[in-house]
Amino acid sequence: MRWTLKPIPEPSKVERLKNELQVDDIIATLLVQRGIDSFDIAKKFFRPSFEDLHDPYLMKDMDKAVARIEKALEDGENIMVYGDYDVDGTTSVALMSSYLKTRTEQIATYIPDRYDEGYGISYKGIDFAHDNDISLIIALDCGIKAIDKVAYAKEKNIDFIICDHHRPGDKIPDAVAVLDPKRADCNYPFKELCGCGVGFKLITALASNQGQTVEDLTEYLDLVATAIGADIVPIVDENRALAYMGLNVINTNPRPGMKAIIAEVKKDILTITDVVFIIAPRINAAGRMKHGNHAVTLLTETDFNLAANFAVEIDEFNTDRRETDKRITEEALVQIENNDEQEGFTTVVYDETWHKGVIGIVASRLTETYYRPTLVFTKSGDKLAASARSVSGFDVYNALEVCSEYIEQFGGHKYAAGLTLDPKNYDAFKAKFESVVKETIDPKLLTQELKIDMAIELGQINEKLMRILKQFAPFGPGNLSPVFMSQNIKDTGWGKCVGEDDKHIRLTVTQSFNDRIVCIGFGLGDKLDITKNKRPFRAAYAIDENHWNGAVSLQLKLKDIKE
Repeated sequence: MRWTLKPIPEPSKVERLKNELQVDDIIATLLVQRGIDSFDIAKKFFRPSFEDLHDPYLMKDMDKAVARIEKALEDGENIMVYGDYDVDGTTSVALMSSYLKTRTEQIATYIPDRYDEGYGISYKGIDFAHDNDISLIIALDCGIKAIDKVAYAKEKNIDFIICDHHRPGDKIPDAVAVLDPKRADCNYPFKELCGCGVGFKLITALASNQGQTVEDLTEYLDLVATAIGADIVPIVDENRALAYMGLNVINTNPRPGMKAIIAEVKKDILTITDVVFIIAPRINAAGRMKHGNHAVTLLTETDFNLAANFAVEIDEFNTDRRETDKRITEEALVQIENNDEQEGFTTVVYDETWHKGVIGIVASRLTETYYRPTLVFTKSGDKLAASARSVSGFDVYNALEVCSEYIEQFGGHKYAAGLTLDPKNYDAFKAKFESVVKETIDPKLLTQELKIDMAIELGQINEKLMRILKQFAPFGPGNLSPVFMSQNIKDTGWGKCVGEDDKHIRLTVTQSFNDRIVCIGFGLGDKLDITKNKRPFRAAYAIDENHWNGAVSLQLKLKDIKE
């Protein structure tokens, strides 16, 4: 890793905030680094509330979407809620359908089959709507590029409302309304909502027509917080407020399906990290291994006993998913080594037998290993389908756009995307992608960067500091957990490797006489020699709490160590 120490903010700003908030230098510095430089901004940061949410009608086409849905409700039309098969899509469908069912019984839900229909709006889904006399489709977390599909639906007298957050193409679909903050002509003040977040803005607008406020929709925020965590959107501005309040719902009064998942993992208080690594993979596993409908069924079930049965089933899907992605990752690593391709600027691998549902996870694991823009391909019908993942600072979506002559369909974000292409174009695409990345990437981005907030002394770490740091949560992109650095620290002689295959290290370190503290370094087992014989070293770490036998103590979670 290359360590990058963030610039120390202007001392006068730090001093002013320190006095206004009555906090120490460390906390004031961290806040100013995050753009929080006044009492009022700090109050919003530490105490997010419904007041922080923007007016939904600031989003382009919101008035059209509300008017069309209200007309459908008034006329007794059949409405279909359509969403993608991942966490953002299934939570969006659960949110929208649950809300609309409080207004009408004529609601159907539809999740495309990952293997039969692929990503996004499908002709099969539109045909299903037509066969069932559905005249309005509300699409969530997909649809922004579905020009032909929306036109096809129009021929069948089916209207579309699109709620998406992906980047639009050159043309916007000819739908009744297209809600997407990333539209160039949309002046909504926050551009980084997830699909479920856009759906929440729509039900907020609909509820306001019924004389309700956003507070009346609190019960839906467990879904929104889960989607925010799973989709890795920045946890700033509106997303921070929604995640903060949604976590409160998850931990106090979650919907039966969420409660059933939490019961399976037996954890009392969940953080956004727990949502990402415990709840989200289970919801995702349904669409990866079986069908996304299973996730929607779980998330909309109102009877806890039934939800508990569904949660057991979902847990089994997740176990299958773990075994499958582990096997495919191992096969992909062997392929890379055997093909002697580890010296390039990209990683592109393909096997027609790989499970389409886990290639995104495999791409993430390969990116962690080789730290290069990565594509994992598999066979999908008569096409090849791939998941793309990138490294910090490099826009893989833009790179794919340059390769579009070889691609049939693609979409996504800066760091994660999906695509399909004709098998005959695979080699040409692979060569072009390598060439584009080689020409455009800054070589230093191919070494993982560890951003360090500030250097501190071990003696400055105490319970009060930890208490305030915990209030910086929820953590995520745009508001990462603070990383500190300390120099000239020494192991007291108790350092050792722990865990399977000695992968991890556990140290007890000191910098002066009275500041001993335990450190745990996951995946750092090969660096134990740096700490031997009480040689001084420097460490980058997060401050953490260790819970053991009812006791709580401070510890350092090591990110990296250097001589």
